[in-house]
Amino acid sequence: MPAPFEYHAARSVREAVELLERYGSEAKVLAGGQSLLPLMNLGLVQPAVIVDINSIPDLDYVRSVDGTIAIGALTRHATLEHDAVLRDRCPLLAEALALIGDRQVRNRGTIGGSLSHADPVAEIPTVATCLDAVMHAEGPAGGRDIPAREFFESYLTTSLQPAELLTEIRFPQTNGGGVSFKELVRRKGDFAIVAAAAVVELAQDGTCTEARLALAGVAPTPVRADTASLRGQKLSDDVLRAVAARACEGIEPESDVMASADYRRSMAPVFARRALAEAADRARVHP
Repeated sequence: MPAPFEYHAARSVREAVELLERYGSEAKVLAGGQSLLPLMNLGLVQPAVIVDINSIPDLDYVRSVDGTIAIGALTRHATLEHDAVLRDRCPLLAEALALIGDRQVRNRGTIGGSLSHADPVAEIPTVATCLDAVMHAEGPAGGRDIPAREFFESYLTTSLQPAELLTEIRFPQTNGGGVSFKELVRRKGDFAIVAAAAVVELAQDGTCTEARLALAGVAPTPVRADTASLRGQKLSDDVLRAVAARACEGIEPESDVMASADYRRSMAPVFARRALAEAADRARVHP
C-alpha cells in the first residue's frame, strides 16, 4: 500500500504549476500513473503530495505544426498508436508505441508521463533521442523548450525543474526514407534489455543522405550514436556492421536482474545493425 499523501486535481496548467511551486520536491505529477503508481505501491516513491493533471483540458492532441508533429503531454499511447497523421509523418514513433507494455498500459499511459519518468530503456525516450525531439515545459517563469539531448540527464532523471510541467512534445516529421525500432526482450511487453531506433534516407542512386541511430540499455539515458560516416555510402551489410560496432564503442551498460553488462555490451551492436539494416531496406522500398 502507498504511504498517505495529499491529493490535488489541477484544472489548468497554471494551477498545476502553482501547486508544484508550492510543494516543491514533495510533489509528484499524476498523469497515466503507469510508472508512478507501481513505484508508490512498492514503497519506492513516497510523495507527500499528488498533483493530478488529468482534468486539464487541451493537453491531449496531435497536430502538424511547421514541419513537426506536436503532441500534448496527456495524449495516451493508444491514441497515438492509431493516429493516421502520426503513422504517416512520424512512423518511427508509431512503430515504437506498439511495443510499449500491454494494452492496459497503452490505454492509460501518456507520452508526457513516459518522457518525464525517463526510464533509459523505454521506447518513447529512445525515439525522442533518435529524432532530436523538443520538449516544452511550463513553469513559474513561463515556458521553455528543451531538446532531447538536454532533457534526459541520468537514470529516471530529467532537466525539468520541480515546479515545471511538461506540456508538449514536438517530433520532426520523417515521412521520407525508412525507419526501424528493434528491441531485445524476454517476452513481448517486457522492459527491453537493449534497443535501437534508426532512420535512414537514401538518394535515387541508393547512397545514404541521412542516418540517425539511438541506443537504449547501454547507459543511464538513451544514447544518440554517430552515424555521419554513412552519408554518401552505399549501405552494404559490411558497412552497416562496421558503423554499428563503432557506435557501441565505449558504452558502459550496467548489470541488473534482466541481463549482465557483458550481455548488453555484446547485444547492442547486433540490434544497432538490425535497426539500420531494416530502415535501409524500407528506404529502398519507399524512397
